[in-house]
Amino acid sequence: MSGAVSETYVAAIQHDLADLDGAETLVGVVREPAGWLHATVDENQPELGPPTDLLAETKQRAEDLQMQGLCEEGAHNAAWDETDFESRYLAHLDDDEDAQRALEELAARVADGEDVALVCFEGDRKRCHRTLLRGRLLDRLETA
Repeated sequence: MSGAVSETYVAAIQHDLADLDGAETLVGVVREPAGWLHATVDENQPELGPPTDLLAETKQRAEDLQMQGLCEEGAHNAAWDETDFESRYLAHLDDDEDAQRALEELAARVADGEDVALVCFEGDRKRCHRTLLRGRLLDRLETA
């Protein structure tokens, strides 16, 4: 029996907007979590968060784009494209030993029937690594 994998964001959980049934293990996937994250999730797997340098570069580019007049979501999504976030994050998942180990352990838990919800900060209108992570996790489950 295999569990389910879903995704959501912290504010949705905090404001009871997340589409969760309450049986999921809330797994934070935040590289550098604020202290209050731990009050929202059951655990955090920082190894599955984007690398610090990629986060910093994308954040800086988004700030630059906001200064040029883009809205927050638009700047975030444009910065995601301009920094090649998707391919760099997926390469991190493929190449980093700690990320590989964390992904393998999470896949094993889901394969054993545990339902998990991947959680980070980005709302529905911003592109987010948790969607890529969910895809990679589901791929692992299909090939296991």
